[in-house]
Amino acid sequence: MQLLKRFGWAALVLVVALIAVLPLPDFWITQLNYIALYSLAGLGLVLLTGVAGLTSFGQAAFVGIGAYATAWITLNTGLSPWLTLFIGLAITGVSALVVGGITLRMSGHFLPLATIAWGLSLYYVMGNLDALGKYDGLLGIPGLSIFGFDIGQGRGFFLLAWGVLLTAALAILQLLDSRPGRAMRSLRTGTQMAEAMGVNTLRYKIIIFVIAALLASVSGWLFAHFQRSINPSPFGLKMGIEYLFMTVVGGVGHVWGAVIGALLTKLLEDQLQVLLPMLIGTSGSYETIVFGIVLVLTLKFLPNGLWSLVDRRLPRAPRRLDWPNVAALAERAKPATGELVLDVQKIRKQFGGLTAVNDISFQIHAGQIVGLIGPNGAGKSTTFNLITGVAALTTGRVLFRGQAISGLKSREIAARGMSRTFQHVKMIPDMTVLENVALGAHLRGAKGVASAMARLNREEEKQLFAQAQKQLERIGMGAYLHEQAGNLAMGPQRLMEIARALCSDPALLLLDEPAAGLRHKEKQGLAGVLRQLRSEGMSILLVEHDMDLVMDVCDHLVVMEFGTLLTQGTPEEVQNNPQVRAAYLGTEH
Repeated sequence: MQLLKRFGWAALVLVVALIAVLPLPDFWITQLNYIALYSLAGLGLVLLTGVAGLTSFGQAAFVGIGAYATAWITLNTGLSPWLTLFIGLAITGVSALVVGGITLRMSGHFLPLATIAWGLSLYYVMGNLDALGKYDGLLGIPGLSIFGFDIGQGRGFFLLAWGVLLTAALAILQLLDSRPGRAMRSLRTGTQMAEAMGVNTLRYKIIIFVIAALLASVSGWLFAHFQRSINPSPFGLKMGIEYLFMTVVGGVGHVWGAVIGALLTKLLEDQLQVLLPMLIGTSGSYETIVFGIVLVLTLKFLPNGLWSLVDRRLPRAPRRLDWPNVAALAERAKPATGELVLDVQKIRKQFGGLTAVNDISFQIHAGQIVGLIGPNGAGKSTTFNLITGVAALTTGRVLFRGQAISGLKSREIAARGMSRTFQHVKMIPDMTVLENVALGAHLRGAKGVASAMARLNREEEKQLFAQAQKQLERIGMGAYLHEQAGNLAMGPQRLMEIARALCSDPALLLLDEPAAGLRHKEKQGLAGVLRQLRSEGMSILLVEHDMDLVMDVCDHLVVMEFGTLLTQGTPEEVQNNPQVRAAYLGTEH
């Protein structure tokens, strides 16, 4: 796979170099230059929309900031365009931080609406400021040169633009195949699982938003020095919609989808502008109608875009396991056998006038499996969420290893050594089992986005994957390392979640109905895994409906009914308790 990647990039560079020297008409070179500029902006949308699931119509506005910043500064100060690139990136970054910091805290439709408002506002600012030439724009922008050599608007610019595009694409691909990249890919399935793995989801959303804006700014910088003049038209809401259209049609979840989308859209637009007036007999922007039809058909029949047709046919070799001798990750100090790990003190949760959990108290000691059981609607899942920080306590306290964790966020509780699974399996279906489990070790790594893009994180990546492989083999899933997670049956999916939770090196493991949907043999395998973890000193809180499993593996049971504590004790004591039989069967006999 590594050789394939290496030769693939070499082939791309060779193709770009050949195009630059082949006797192609200047018209096609110009078209390819525009395609590179559009693709750069589209790469940001791949991260923002395809990876993180955030819809933005504001890419054109950030392209405009990059273009106007370099145009105004070079015309008014005489600074080198290569210096204005960084000034434009700084202005764009600050703008993206402000817009993203405000809107990304909200969910649903707020981000698209905010980016529409942002794009319109900037468009009218650019069109009404005298310093920016109003709607006439700025003229006479100097071209780019390197060591005195004028790059021009033809083949020299083609090499520069496509060189920047390929470099950006490589950086994004390396980012996605990294610790921060896995955190980013976890955002699309919601924030609950990501936060439980220690991911600061708001921080990563803002990072993605800023990266997308910076890519757009570079596109704008190139655009200004390519066109030698700018006006607000290419940076309005219409162009923001077009960038999103290009990326969705090409394949919003794929890096190369941005390039394919820009290529097809640009070429199709030019041809339609000639053909449609000839067919209809009158001039007009009829290509917009065609693009609307194409978008609807793509969303209906090819929701993953055109590149998905290529992607599914590309050979997929398993990841090279090149970490047998890598240094192990540091481990946290574990509690001694019998030490108090979790102390739940009279926790209560009220939703208005409804009391879902009413003054529940229990304890878990090191090396102990405690089962939290009760009929449907007893409040088990709410109690589970109160302990793990998903829901806020109304009253009461939760102590973990002697420290209060009440009021902490899920990721902060995870950082202290508590890890969990979910009632409904939460995973990233298009990542491998190994990659999904490595996400559990997120807090045990430190390399950030810049290191990932520059591929300076290889040693840490090996450590994280070695840990993921160790945990998968620990629970008997070593044969599934390279399997795509979405292809697994329910049993292996639940075991994969346990391995992911173990990857964080927890002192307490919380399992939310791990046997749900499992066949008899799979439940027996799960019971074996739980007994093995207990023998290794792991403390476990188990929420489960399968009484055979509960009675088989638990040391202590806590029984809830209608949000209250019914009783607690050993499995034998609970099994013989008439109140428990009445709660489950409706009678004491």
